[in-house]
Amino acid sequence: MRLLPSFVALALALLASADSFLSPYRVHERRGHIPAGWSYDRKHDNEAAIPLRFALKQSNIDAIGDYLMEVSHPESATYGKHWTAGEVFRKFSPSTESIGTVLTWLEENGFDSSRAKLTRNRGWIEVQATVEEAERLLQTEYHVYSHETGHEHVACDSYHLPEHVQSHVDFVTPTVHFDAKISKRSTSDSPEGIARSVGQPGQGTYPKTTGEVQSLLNQLEDCDQQITPICLRALYGLVYEPLAADKNSYGIVEYTPQAYLQPDLDMFQSTFSPDLVGVAPNMVSIDGGYAQTEYTGFEYNGESDLDLEYAMNLVTAAQPVTLYQAGDMVEGASFNNFLDAIDGTYCTFEGGDDPTQDAIYPDPYGGGYEGPEDCGTAKPTNVISTSYSYNEADLTPFYTARQCSEYAKLGLMGVTVLYSSGDYGVAGNGGYCLTSNGTYSLNGTIFNPSFPGTCPYITSVGATQVNPNSTVYEPEGACEQVIYSGGGFSNYFAMPDYQKTAVEYYLTNYYPQYPPDIWNASGTSRGFPDIAANGANYVVAIDGAFELVYGTSCSSPVSGAILTMVNDARLAVGKSPIGFINPTIYSPSFAGVFNDITMGGNQGCGTAGYTAVPGWDPVTGLGTPNFPKLLAKWLLLP
Repeated sequence: MRLLPSFVALALALLASADSFLSPYRVHERRGHIPAGWSYDRKHDNEAAIPLRFALKQSNIDAIGDYLMEVSHPESATYGKHWTAGEVFRKFSPSTESIGTVLTWLEENGFDSSRAKLTRNRGWIEVQATVEEAERLLQTEYHVYSHETGHEHVACDSYHLPEHVQSHVDFVTPTVHFDAKISKRSTSDSPEGIARSVGQPGQGTYPKTTGEVQSLLNQLEDCDQQITPICLRALYGLVYEPLAADKNSYGIVEYTPQAYLQPDLDMFQSTFSPDLVGVAPNMVSIDGGYAQTEYTGFEYNGESDLDLEYAMNLVTAAQPVTLYQAGDMVEGASFNNFLDAIDGTYCTFEGGDDPTQDAIYPDPYGGGYEGPEDCGTAKPTNVISTSYSYNEADLTPFYTARQCSEYAKLGLMGVTVLYSSGDYGVAGNGGYCLTSNGTYSLNGTIFNPSFPGTCPYITSVGATQVNPNSTVYEPEGACEQVIYSGGGFSNYFAMPDYQKTAVEYYLTNYYPQYPPDIWNASGTSRGFPDIAANGANYVVAIDGAFELVYGTSCSSPVSGAILTMVNDARLAVGKSPIGFINPTIYSPSFAGVFNDITMGGNQGCGTAGYTAVPGWDPVTGLGTPNFPKLLAKWLLLP
């Protein structure tokens, strides 16, 4: 009888092995199109090395939304009781079963422990392979794609995994994904034309300008022509002096070579807030990031100058602002590099990322940042605003889901994450829409939503305007000057429970009259944006001159500043930060605390887009913040 346990163990091992050999292969991911700017170049060399990385399925990840609701919904008994980083790590680490299943399969295919290694955070398995081996393992074919800048990227159209392995793997890289930053290394020596692709991950959203301001206006009656801090304070009732700045924090994320110029900050503040002259943000350098001055101009300084001038002004000199400057001038950075730095559990192999997708440090080619990749080295601030985005269609559902889960983890830790919703209405970045065959085109007709805006665990911020010939005392409209507020419905993410009542009301009463093949008309998908703020005619000091600037790039940092002041008031009375705000702002108890926007639309893709209507809409969300009402409501919560 004592032999029975050994016999059972042997039988189970043989059964698992049999499953491995008999398990049929299934398509795991398939790419629908090649992103704009990329084109097929050639079949990849069979003997070339390719570092495969398997993203292991995280434990309990299907329940992450429920966990987040427990600390974020105003009616929850555990509202505001945020988790520690250690608690997050322990809850979601991949299971021993997942690790063992994938490693066993790899060993059966010739990759022993010397070639297949588990990363230190237990989230990934890295395999050193040749292209020929990778193609056999994944039943695929690798190609090299060229970007219009000269950058090259290795990818395949689809790949397969055995059925018994699929449930343990989120995705594999490099495969179908084009989440690649375009580094300065990939371009000519000339800086012209590369700023947006280098400074924005995935060539994302960037502010727009109509040029220099000839005559500066700073009176409330002129806010339809020029937005200055006094206009925003009047629009949103932001009259507040911080009381708990030593406990509070507000972070702005920038990607090198986007950089602020201190003389620009001083020029702006000398006009609008003299006590901030000479004050710089507290910069946290991520992977060699720094405020570069080698290249200047709107395309290099516009975004960062805008974000910091208004963020610092609106939270006042009493509240320091943190600048997360990601990436050096050579390699650049992507969202993953930033997320690695503020949450070490998100790092991949030995604290690094995928060299075909993200910046790798130390710089493997020389000439760039030689220090180790920043992994869990930066503390996340209570509120983080980012004015960059991808098109959702640039990425696969598996890939976006994993990154979206990371934002949920930040929410569990009490962090409010804001992203601008985009500047092209229902179209994607650059005005590109989708076509019926899955490609991008300026003449496409299929709506192209943004990401992370469609992730249900971030707060997406759209844009409004003071309507021409109107004042700050009259209702705003959706932004229809130079840019159009990004908004619509996700093609990947389901409608979260917290949003159902608001979105279903919109779809019932204001159903968009478009064919169902050009937008997600299912009635079950995530709608965005969640909120909005002014995004037109901002006066910004850039390279020694005031310019008029437009974009949801304006709206996100302004919203972040307002929420930072709400946090200050809660922290001052011993309460927790507001964390992930969406379940709260969509709840019945917060009805009427945003200024409803009912004018304007967000045209794109050859259509008028959606229309701003009473209640939530896919143009301006719930509306613009009313600080006194928001403050009163949040102070009542535990």
